[in-house]
Amino acid sequence: MSAQLKLYNTASRAVENFKPITPGKIGIYLCGATVQAPPHIGHIRSGVNFDILRRWLIATGNDVTFIRNVTDIDDKILHKAVHEEIEWWAVAQKYERAFTEAYRALNVLPPTYEPRATGHITQMITLMQILIDNGSAYAPGNGDVYLEVRRLKSYLTLSNQKLDDLQSADDADLTNKKDPRDFALWKSAKPGEPSWPTPWGDGRPGWHLECSAMAHAYLGETFDIHGGGLDLIFPHHENEIAQSESAGWGFAKIWMHNAWVTTSGEKMSKSLGNSLQVQEILKKVRGIELRWYLGGAHYRSMLEFSFESLEESAINFRRIEGFLKRAEGVLGSNPDAVISGAFADAMNDDLAVPTGLALISESLRLGNIALAANDKEGILQSAAEIRGALSILGCDPFDPIFAADSSTNTDILDGLISLALEQRAAARARKDFAAADAIRDQIAVLGVVLEDTPQGTRWSIS
Repeated sequence: MSAQLKLYNTASRAVENFKPITPGKIGIYLCGATVQAPPHIGHIRSGVNFDILRRWLIATGNDVTFIRNVTDIDDKILHKAVHEEIEWWAVAQKYERAFTEAYRALNVLPPTYEPRATGHITQMITLMQILIDNGSAYAPGNGDVYLEVRRLKSYLTLSNQKLDDLQSADDADLTNKKDPRDFALWKSAKPGEPSWPTPWGDGRPGWHLECSAMAHAYLGETFDIHGGGLDLIFPHHENEIAQSESAGWGFAKIWMHNAWVTTSGEKMSKSLGNSLQVQEILKKVRGIELRWYLGGAHYRSMLEFSFESLEESAINFRRIEGFLKRAEGVLGSNPDAVISGAFADAMNDDLAVPTGLALISESLRLGNIALAANDKEGILQSAAEIRGALSILGCDPFDPIFAADSSTNTDILDGLISLALEQRAAARARKDFAAADAIRDQIAVLGVVLEDTPQGTRWSIS
């Protein structure tokens, strides 16, 4: 089993050996939600992907400090407040709760700390003062503060662009900028909008400033991993790097980016009109099944969404779940989770989840063979390895967080099939084999296969 974790670093465009800055202690900053609308599965995929990374790091003996911020002041939030005719902070709190509920439904571990932008204005002012004092930023006198991007030679190395090819960084009055590409650290107050006092005038933070300030506050000048979606590479992550390096901070050692959820080949977003809200999809599948679907593709691969593929994925997961429940019945208890060497190798290979899923499928095949032969040792090994893999993927059906889902779906299914089996057994006992066969055939139409063994009749989802 390879003990060396390898991760793809967007900055170097290569898979690298991951070595924590401090052995055994890992700091991760993940760009969280701008809370201006209900979460769709494109938002939540990032949470699931980086939760798998976090679970693997913890499983391999590391103490992980995981920061996921909340952007609770933004142009979109202000626009939504006008549209919904409520206060901007009410919009932020409403949708922050929606994100929290979605993360919980999909068993995404709560972050170690979840800082809000509006709670860290002091840290942002301190950072701007550093940047102005060392000449990296300037305040033209109207309340705005800008970063002078041409002073930073490393600017745009993450996205591999050329500065002269860029358009203006924002919609501000270009007469206040030294260069059209300079971006706003601080935006001057506008009538009717929230604002905070600074030495350069009242206003509110630019989008990028908050993450540099909060990552520094919770993880220090240099930390291990910074994550987010591909769409954040530019301008958000480029500008975070520009701010932090201009302040003299080392910032993130590795940059990781998850790919999008797409529909018809396009990035899922509200603007495309193909947004799929988590709360609506959870009316069709359970949280554990949606997580299985979102986490099943490699985090750097696009995931093309369709309800057909979602249902197929859910059925595949129910087969695994059904095996574990039958194994529990035979063994008398849940087997302890065991991480196989092959699964560990897959996870250490830049979180190769698809390889891990293939290993789960093989363990399931062997486990079903063991069930048919009443081979308890084989059943135990397969069930333990499957539970070990599912624990890292956050999809262990015996996890207490999924108990409500299990009781409302799987247990009902168990009860209905058990009732049908009792009726079939009664028909066979009275030698009404035509009725017994009819019950078997009707169950088969629903995708349930019966297997008569010396130990009794077992069922599985085909």
